[in-house]
Amino acid sequence: MSEIVLRPGQVSLAEWHSIYSGAAVRLDPSSASAIARSARAVAAIVARGEPVYGINTGFGKLASVRIDAGDLARLQHNIVLSHAAGVGDPAPRDVVRLMLALKLASLGRGASGVAPATIALLEAMLDKGLLPVVPSQGSVGASGDLAPLAHMAAAMIGVGEMDTAAGRLPAAQALREHGLSPLTLGPKEGLALLNGTQFSTAYALAALFAARTALHAALVIGALSTDAAKGSDAPFDARIHALRGHPGQIACADALRALMAASAIRASHLTGDDRVQDPYCLRCQPQVMGAALDVLRQAAGVIGIEANGVSDNPLIMAEAGIALSGGNFHAEPIAFAADTMALVLCEIGSLSERRMAMLVDPVLSRLPAFLTPRPGLNSGFMVAQVTAAALVSENKQRAAPASVDSLPTSANQEDHVSMAAHAARRLLPMAENLVQILAIELLAACQGCDFHAPLASSRPLEAVRKLVRAEVAHLDDDRYMAPDIGKAAALVRSGAVVKATAIALPQMWT
Repeated sequence: MSEIVLRPGQVSLAEWHSIYSGAAVRLDPSSASAIARSARAVAAIVARGEPVYGINTGFGKLASVRIDAGDLARLQHNIVLSHAAGVGDPAPRDVVRLMLALKLASLGRGASGVAPATIALLEAMLDKGLLPVVPSQGSVGASGDLAPLAHMAAAMIGVGEMDTAAGRLPAAQALREHGLSPLTLGPKEGLALLNGTQFSTAYALAALFAARTALHAALVIGALSTDAAKGSDAPFDARIHALRGHPGQIACADALRALMAASAIRASHLTGDDRVQDPYCLRCQPQVMGAALDVLRQAAGVIGIEANGVSDNPLIMAEAGIALSGGNFHAEPIAFAADTMALVLCEIGSLSERRMAMLVDPVLSRLPAFLTPRPGLNSGFMVAQVTAAALVSENKQRAAPASVDSLPTSANQEDHVSMAAHAARRLLPMAENLVQILAIELLAACQGCDFHAPLASSRPLEAVRKLVRAEVAHLDDDRYMAPDIGKAAALVRSGAVVKATAIALPQMWT
């Protein structure tokens, strides 16, 4: 896989996706001068002896406590150890890797005061696949993701554990076996590593990538379900959507028309169909999916800015030789973006499950009950629809907004927090639930279209059916269904369903 050169402040979402997918990473060498200037500015501040938060003072509520010059290195060491208080299952390796790359890019802006050796170790850890074991719970999303990033920093000083190609090892051993030495943190460096939104942002990016895959798959599967139900493509007419004007709605209608173009199934009931209008789950796909697309595009813009920003505190203004205390660590932008993405994941799944429920209902779909040729003796897709309903409900329960649930910390010094880490962290399980919902609908849509033989759907949709049928046979009689759903889910999750269509679906970012 190609190497991504991180240009601090200018990394595209496509590049972050490549990093998440395993691309090699290094920092643009041109950032070295800004990093060095920032480190020299910190040294000058220390030499002047004036009180500066996080450099020669305590932290949080203890900011008024001055620290002697002889204890400055110990201060940074202590903050890492004391703040490494996370709990819960470790964050996924690919999320942790993305978090390290985000931190590297942020420090590369030259506003955090870290030494070049700190940058070099982050680069080496990414290059050698040394990923700190980071508990997934413990951040409230302001003063940044303190606990998760403390576990990252702890591994860099040889404390805690790392995931390596040889398995999980003590951090000091992992560093030693790869020819690396633990860091000795200088003034400001511990705080610079801990302060920031990179944990929340990494999860938000991962969820954004999963949501894009799911939305595209849902458009394809929704079109296939429309043909399975012998639904109309008239609601996708461009003139309807131009009159409303929402960009996402227009783009989704365009995609649905392209997916169904020249379908023989659709042509078979263009005239003489006594149904005047389809249920909303078919007819309103452009409106619902378009709204989802617009929200994801907005979230992508916010997350892209955050991924390129500096969320440390205090910030080192090297040219002026000063440190400015502020609140860039507050992850409200990510919390809001994550909350809206949760709504999108819910709604795409809800619409999918309603299409699935329609297909198994012989009154609505005019297909055999539960999509089985011999209902009664066989239950067909009866309980598969129940599973989809269960997953939809589970996602609804997870979608309550996290950003409004502030809880003061640090003896009320940090009296308003974003809860961005939880807001973003819940999204990956929600996205996986959505994959399973779409997989069930995909199987049902293929089964429904089978009943229309010898009529075929459009070329793109027939390519999808061929892909599915290569993995999962038509359901004649009841069989053990879980493996079928698992195979369909793999096709959805991997993007194979979308790729099979060879149709350009709506972009979410460039």
